[in-house]
Amino acid sequence: MEHEVGDFRLQASVFQELWSLDPTVTFLNHGSFGACPKAVLAVQQQLRSQLEQEPLRFFGREWEPLLDDARNKLAVFVGADAKDVVSVPNATTGVNSVLRSLTFSADDEILTTNHEYNACRNALDFIACRTGVRIVVAKIPFPIESPQQVLAAVIEQVSPKTRLALLDHVTSQTGLIFPIQQLIKKLQARNIDTLIDGAHALGMIPLNLEEIGATYYTGNCHKWLCAPKGAAFLYVRRDKQSEIRPLTISHGANSPRTDKTRFQLEFDWMGTNDPTAYMCVPEAIAFMGSLLPGGWPELMQRNRQLVLEARQLLCEILSVQPPCPEEMIGSMAVIPMPATLENRDFMSLHDELFDKFGIQVQVMPWQESPRLLVRISAQIYNTRSQYEYLAKVLRELQTT
Repeated sequence: MEHEVGDFRLQASVFQELWSLDPTVTFLNHGSFGACPKAVLAVQQQLRSQLEQEPLRFFGREWEPLLDDARNKLAVFVGADAKDVVSVPNATTGVNSVLRSLTFSADDEILTTNHEYNACRNALDFIACRTGVRIVVAKIPFPIESPQQVLAAVIEQVSPKTRLALLDHVTSQTGLIFPIQQLIKKLQARNIDTLIDGAHALGMIPLNLEEIGATYYTGNCHKWLCAPKGAAFLYVRRDKQSEIRPLTISHGANSPRTDKTRFQLEFDWMGTNDPTAYMCVPEAIAFMGSLLPGGWPELMQRNRQLVLEARQLLCEILSVQPPCPEEMIGSMAVIPMPATLENRDFMSLHDELFDKFGIQVQVMPWQESPRLLVRISAQIYNTRSQYEYLAKVLRELQTT
């Protein structure tokens, strides 16, 4: 495998040409907003031109077949029945759609973790203010030694009042892959529904939603799948679909159609928007899957191997320990900053890396020591030399 990874490094300059990324920037933060290849953007532009040439024809005749085709192909990719999948603009909208649809009382509890994405934690707090539901936080240690610590921390906080668990599949702040299928199984055994924030999972790790067994699952297509911004999905288990409504109630609420479920009719049309990002999902799946001989499995493996190499390199140069086992890493990894950098303000360090050295990488605070984290991403256009440059710069900043 080492030889193959080395070969991919040699090809990275070719892959870089497939994106519109600024060549003067060392871009190591694919995880935040993704990056869409030129070929996929070209398809989106064709669709936008098609829309604007005859808007009434597009929305009256062409829009729904294109949306259904995207849904069908995405459903195959994530291991779900297309009837259980709808499009949303981003995973945060998916989380909000579920939380705002369900009914809670002051006697209920929603379980989450201290690694939950800030936007979704804000959604929980909003629901708590509206309904009185209690938000219970399972404290998962970081650094962490084993996925079993995640299981133990979450299950320990379950009570007879727990109605729902909101859990990340891949955490944003710490880059950890949670043992989500095991968590869901344990929670289901206690009659607790699960809402999984899979914002980073799609295109980073293999997905089979029917096997995972979540009640609700939402994920972004614009990150590791590399679709345009504004493409995401929400999966809802069939027996729960009648309860889940979109944030915007529109024509689907009283549509007389019987060829689709109310769930799809409501989410498919929430008013006029630009649906072309989601319509490009089939092109993104096909394009990214064509880059390496082994398709998507090889791409995921290649990105994971590169980020593990980069993590080891950075940890060695900065004299810090890896904060989690390799089995909890996908194509993002977090490196704790050493004591000499730990007290730096996270935004000032981010801005210095970008403005002075041309490095775009995620820098985040953490609740406990280590209090400063750098999160690196690996996509097919990245090279080992880019991480070597980041390590060199961080090492220099240690001594200044």
